[in-house]
Amino acid sequence: MADVVRAALVQATWTGDTESMIAKHEEYARAAAAQGAKVIGFQEVFNAPYFCQVQEPEHYRWAEPVPDGPTVRRMQDLARETGMVIVVPVFEIEQSGFYYNTAAVVDADGTFLGAYRKHHIPQVKGFWEKYYFKPGNLGWPVFDTAVGKVGVYICYDRHFPEGWRQLGLNGAQLVYNPSATSRGLSAYLWQLEQPAAAVANEYFIAAINRVGVEEYGDNDFYGTSYFVDPRGQFVGEVASDSKEELVVRDLDFGLIEEVRQQWAFYRDRRPDAYQGLVQP
Repeated sequence: MADVVRAALVQATWTGDTESMIAKHEEYARAAAAQGAKVIGFQEVFNAPYFCQVQEPEHYRWAEPVPDGPTVRRMQDLARETGMVIVVPVFEIEQSGFYYNTAAVVDADGTFLGAYRKHHIPQVKGFWEKYYFKPGNLGWPVFDTAVGKVGVYICYDRHFPEGWRQLGLNGAQLVYNPSATSRGLSAYLWQLEQPAAAVANEYFIAAINRVGVEEYGDNDFYGTSYFVDPRGQFVGEVASDSKEELVVRDLDFGLIEEVRQQWAFYRDRRPDAYQGLVQP
């Protein structure tokens, strides 16, 4: 397995319907593969609008099974076609009444490796997610993919350091953080929290945000997606704050071991002293 992994992410505007939204991401994935990318991730609930700006039962229509729904199956075909690992965030229905904010992980040969379900569910103006989603119950999986060990942490999760740490303890080398976050709410945190998490846990993070204003509210999604390395430094430029963009970067996984030997944060952890952190 190569130390240098060419990775991609997509920040996109909502097209108005699922079919064209998926087709657009398929074309971006093909473009990334043509540039040599071996792994790609999409934004939160990538095949739908960010419907959580409102609380209306009509939006349960966006939900589908994982992995047996049409979107994940289509992404499995795309993975086989392009030879890329794909992180696929969707609105999942497990059974009647059981809905999750989920990201499926598909290996480069099209194999469904598993899923992550968002743990932390916000319920504030413009982000009424508790209306739709149950809290995640699949733990903090790290998937052994063709490019290395890949984890997922979704949007609001990023404000909680515990999950970042568990992904590191589970062996993550790259964590995709698909998001839908709006200008003015927490924009100043966007280029602070994920670099800090990359440093604290000594792995790469792909931070992905939507772009634009959509039909169900006035949230202004500000893009500025990026890759950040284990030293907290951006890998290349941060993406546009107003236009959709495909970002492709080379990630030197050899830096992970170098930083872990130099800074030794995992060595100096004190789990014996942390019991109070998990008291309700």
